[in-house]
Amino acid sequence: MKQQGFLPATKEELTERGITQPDFVYVIGDAYVDHPSFGPAIIGRVLESHGYSVAILAQPDWKDPKSIQVYGEPRLAFLVSSGNMDSMVNHYSVSKKRRKTDAFTPGGVMGKRPDRADMVYSNLIRHVYKHVPIILGGIEASLRRMAHYDYWADGFKRSLLLDSGADLISYGMGERSIVEIADALASGISIRDLTFVNGTVYKTSHKEDIYDAIFLPDYESMKADKTLYAKSFGIQQKNADPIRGKRMAEQYSEHLFIVQNPPAKPLSQEEMDEIYDLPFQRAVHPSCLTQGEVPAFSEIKFSLASCRGCFGACSFCALTFHQGRIIQARSHESLLREARAMTKDKDFKGYIHDVGGPTADFRQPACDKQLKAGACPERQCLFPKPCPNLKADHSDYISLLRKLRAIPGVKKVFIRSGIRFDYVLADPNQSFLKELCEYHVSGQLKVAPEHVSDAVLAKMGKPNRSVYEEFCRRYKKMNETLQKKQYLVPYLMSSHPGATLKEAVELAEYCRDLGYMPEQVQDFYPTPSTMSTCMYYTGLDPRTMEKVYVPKNPHEKAMQRALIQYRDPKNRELVQEALEKCGRRDLIGYGPKCLLRPEGGRPGERSGQKTDFRKNSSGNRAGGRTERTETNVRKNAGAKKKTIRNVHKKK
Repeated sequence: MKQQGFLPATKEELTERGITQPDFVYVIGDAYVDHPSFGPAIIGRVLESHGYSVAILAQPDWKDPKSIQVYGEPRLAFLVSSGNMDSMVNHYSVSKKRRKTDAFTPGGVMGKRPDRADMVYSNLIRHVYKHVPIILGGIEASLRRMAHYDYWADGFKRSLLLDSGADLISYGMGERSIVEIADALASGISIRDLTFVNGTVYKTSHKEDIYDAIFLPDYESMKADKTLYAKSFGIQQKNADPIRGKRMAEQYSEHLFIVQNPPAKPLSQEEMDEIYDLPFQRAVHPSCLTQGEVPAFSEIKFSLASCRGCFGACSFCALTFHQGRIIQARSHESLLREARAMTKDKDFKGYIHDVGGPTADFRQPACDKQLKAGACPERQCLFPKPCPNLKADHSDYISLLRKLRAIPGVKKVFIRSGIRFDYVLADPNQSFLKELCEYHVSGQLKVAPEHVSDAVLAKMGKPNRSVYEEFCRRYKKMNETLQKKQYLVPYLMSSHPGATLKEAVELAEYCRDLGYMPEQVQDFYPTPSTMSTCMYYTGLDPRTMEKVYVPKNPHEKAMQRALIQYRDPKNRELVQEALEKCGRRDLIGYGPKCLLRPEGGRPGERSGQKTDFRKNSSGNRAGGRTERTETNVRKNAGAKKKTIRNVHKKK
């Protein structure tokens, strides 16, 4: 692969290229990593491939206006992105506690970017350069493009376009829109007249200029009535498709409107290949390495991004709103070229860490009609059951994995970005499960059932419990056939809308029956512009407008979380309180079904019992004893006493 060096990331590098004024200055909240897994690198390379010069300004000091003036005023525009991750999610845990490290900063140092980075960077630029166009992009801007609930402020916020002072938002995966924007600006079109680019959001003071649009409830009305926001969000979800989606507008005052154009069309396989074949250095810029490695890059350095989009459409995931439901995939040839180049890296040890995307085993659109008519607005592809039109077929993915395994220097190819177990079951040919277990699991396969209560799963947009249990059975049977000791590690979520303490106890009982205590449990995190966050804020399911129970009290959330980890001694009081509140004192005692002993000791165990990590009947990694193990302990204890008596007799 031909290399052309990094994009200019210092004044000296810009000068070396003979550029006195770059077309674009790209302000990013991450360190500059020139790798296609990092959005700013892709956008910068795409612009460069179309003849535009881009100067990267990574993690400027937002408290110093001079930091934004390193390259002077760009010829066309400032581009602004918080980076690969929302800055608030990057900085705060779900309990709103400040995180200690930032995986996208050299050395993992926290504090190199501001909270609400898009807004802060944009306002800093506007303070220095009054009239230069500012275009926001990336996940933070994409999910705040319209009025939205903000968890950290616990309030209803305006479109980020208004509070940032920017001129335009490029939302979703912006390769198409950014080139169209650049060409328009280069031709002399004013940023104020860029109202026609798909995949963008703009503001206008003239309602009569908004054409062919759905007018959503106005901001002030939604702020006063959460029901209106739930209705608005439902409309937005139905218009998140690039083929079926309509233009939408929100009114903020008599002379202020935010307009969202339809999403940009998905990329063809040829276009995907062209982008990933651009001359990425696949490395951290040297100016950053003096401060330490970038942890996030270490995680993906030897991984392959094979696809985009997700038709799984989990309620708590923002991908439907950001990347859409139509799958876009790279060709085998493109992925093989990248993998071969990877094997020549001095740090490559023979292991490809992942081949995937939002969902690893999605390599094609859910059905034939999606590319012509778009994704169905009133129906999901996998939920509540697989659509009759769904094409569940892993043959292309299997073929790709086999080719990757055959590359000289590759010892093993892992799949770590997650598979949809319901999609695996929907495939009439079960050869993928065999291939997965035989070649692509490293002892443990992580899957995401999220919960076991069908009522909660329905709010999550996940399949019923019985589907996951069927996958467990097949996974266990396949590993037995292959004579492999491999386990399932389920991701579980507490406090999702719809989950009461009753459902939390049901999940705890499930963990008890598996003999499993997860080391980590994810509390539901209300990030902007997801279906679940809308439920959290409004107490309504925007799909049906039915009321939804929402656990918001911190103490109740702590109890729900503690129930899943009921064996942890520090959770004893919370678990006992939760069981008593639910009227489930029957789960406090010495019986095999009890979660808690009446007094003292380790929760869920008998006196003197030790934890034994063994495989249970579902093929999961067990975190506590089975009844059989307890019987063996008693037998061993009796045998020990008998041995001692015999020794005394001999003496």
